Amino acid sequence: MITAKTPWKDYLGEVPMHLDYFEGSMFEAVQAIAKKHPKNIAFDFMGKSTGYPELVAQIETCAKALKTLGIREGDKVTVAMPNCPQAIYMFYAINRVGAIANMIHPLSAEKEIEFYLNDSESVAAITLDQFYGKFAAIRENTGIRNLIITSIADALSPVMKVGYALTQGRKIAPIPKDAPVIMWKDFLSLSFCGHNYAVKRTGNDPAVILYSGGTTGTSKGIVLTNLNFNALGQQVIAANQMFRPGDKMLAAMPIFHGFGLGVCIHTMLSQGGRCILVPRFTPKTYAKDLVKHRCNFIAGVPTLYEALLRLQDMDGADLSCLKGVFSGGDSLSVELKKKLDKFLYDHKAVIQVREGYGTTETVTACCLTPSHMFKEGSIGLPFPDTYIKIVEPGTDKEVPYGQEGEILLAGPTVMQEYMHHPEETAETLRLHKDGLTWVYTGDLGIMDDQGFVYFKGRAKRMIITSGYNVYPAQLENILDAHEFVQMSCVIGIPDPYKIQKVKAIVKLAAGVEESEATKQAILDHCRKHIAKYAMPYDIAFRDDMPKTLVGKVAYRVLEEEELAKLKAEQE
Repeated sequence: MITAKTPWKDYLGEVPMHLDYFEGSMFEAVQAIAKKHPKNIAFDFMGKSTGYPELVAQIETCAKALKTLGIREGDKVTVAMPNCPQAIYMFYAINRVGAIANMIHPLSAEKEIEFYLNDSESVAAITLDQFYGKFAAIRENTGIRNLIITSIADALSPVMKVGYALTQGRKIAPIPKDAPVIMWKDFLSLSFCGHNYAVKRTGNDPAVILYSGGTTGTSKGIVLTNLNFNALGQQVIAANQMFRPGDKMLAAMPIFHGFGLGVCIHTMLSQGGRCILVPRFTPKTYAKDLVKHRCNFIAGVPTLYEALLRLQDMDGADLSCLKGVFSGGDSLSVELKKKLDKFLYDHKAVIQVREGYGTTETVTACCLTPSHMFKEGSIGLPFPDTYIKIVEPGTDKEVPYGQEGEILLAGPTVMQEYMHHPEETAETLRLHKDGLTWVYTGDLGIMDDQGFVYFKGRAKRMIITSGYNVYPAQLENILDAHEFVQMSCVIGIPDPYKIQKVKAIVKLAAGVEESEATKQAILDHCRKHIAKYAMPYDIAFRDDMPKTLVGKVAYRVLEEEELAKLKAEQE
C-alpha cells in the first residue's frame, strides 16, 4: 500500500504519529486555554488588546443575547464580516449555543448573499454597517428573522473611535432609523438570559459552513465539525514545534476562508496564541503590522508574498522575530520561493517559507513542508493522523511512487458533507476497504518514496486569483443570462501579481453590436451578481467559439490562444 501516513516523527523526532484530540466544542477549546493562560493576550485590533478572560466573557455575553433572540441548537447564523473582534465573538458565541456558523464573504454580490442565506437556511445574520444595503435589498427573499448590524467603531478605543468617525466612518451611509435591524449595543443588552443558554456539543457535531465549489464547480456549503477545527489546531502546532503560547500570528487571511479561520484564528486561539487582526488587507498595512507587532508567524497566498517583495517600506526591516512563514491557497512557484527566502534572509529571518496544501473539504491545510527539509516543488508531508494517497483518477487503485494520479485525503479534518448535496457528497467522500473515508480532491499529484507530495494541477476546472477560488461555470451562467450574450466562456489569464486574473470570452446574440457600450452593459450586469474578486477584468468578443468533439466549448483552446497573445505582446 503506497500511502503516506504522517512520517513527521522521522523528521522532527518528538512529534507523535498520533495526537489525542480535544473532543469538546470549539468554544470549549478556547475556554480551556483561557483558564490555562489567563494573562495572555488573545488578539490585537487597531491599537486595542483583548485578553483571553475578556474574550471568553464577551463570547458568553453574545451567546446569551443569541439565546434571547431565539437562536436554538442546530440553527444557522450567517457571519458576513471582515477580521474584527465582533466576528470572533459571534463565531464562538454561535458555537456556544449549539448553532452553526455560516461564514461568507462580506463583499459578495447581493444575489450571492441571497443564495448563501437561503441555501444555509440561516435564521439570523450579522454584518457591518457598510454592507447593510446589500442585506436590505435581498432580505425579504430570505428566512432571516434577525439582522444584527455592527461597525468597526464598536470595537475601537474612544480615541480611535473619534478618528474613525472623521475618516472612514464618514463614507458609510447611516442606517435608517426605522430599519428592522438590531444594532450592536442593543444586541449586547439582550444578554439578560442568565441560564440555559449554553448547549453541550461534541467533536462530531456540525459547527461551521464554508462555501466552496465542490467537485463540479458549483457553490456548495461544506459542513465542518468541532473536531475538524480542533484537530487542525493541534496538527498545525504539532508540525510547528517552534510555537509557544503567546506567539503572534498576523491574521490577514479572511475569517470566511478555511485558511484564515482555521489556521490564523482558531489554531491560535485554541492553543494560546495571539492574533493580530487585519480587517482590510493591503500590502502596505500588512508590512506595517508585521514589523510593528513583531509577528512570529505569517500565513498567506503567493500573491500576498509577491506584493510584499515589491514594497519599499520593507527596506531595512528586521524580521528576526519570524518563526514560521506559510504559503497556501495556490502553488508557490520555485522562483517565487527563492526570492522570498532571499528576502527573509536579507531581513535577518532565520527561517524559510514553508509551502502547504489543503482543501476546504478538510478545513484548509493538511500537508506542510518540514521546517528543515525542503524538496523543490514539494508541498511537504501530511499532518499527524492525516493520510494521503495517489490513485488513478476516480478509482481506489493506487499508483506507484513517482507516478501522477489523483490526490486523496483522509483524517480527522475531513468534512461531514456537502449540505443538501448527498450525491456529490457520496462522490467526494468514499469509504475504502482500509476503513478510512477518503476525500477525492480532483487535484493531481505524485508522491515520492519518502512520503513527500508534489502538486501537479487541478483536474476540475477552477481559476485561483489572489488566493480565491473562482469557478468559471458559475460566472458563465451569469453571463449567459444577459440578453446580449448568446454564449460565454470564462478563462484564467496568467498575472504576475494575482497568479491568474479572470477574463470572459463572449459570443454576442444575433443583432447585438460589438461596442464599448455593449461591454459595459454586460460588466454592469456581472457586478450585480459576482463578487469583486471574481469579476472579469475584461470581456473579449468572438464570432464563434472553438468546440470539443462532443460539442462543448473548448476552453483550453481559448486559454492557449490568450497565452500566445500574451507571449507575443511581451516579445
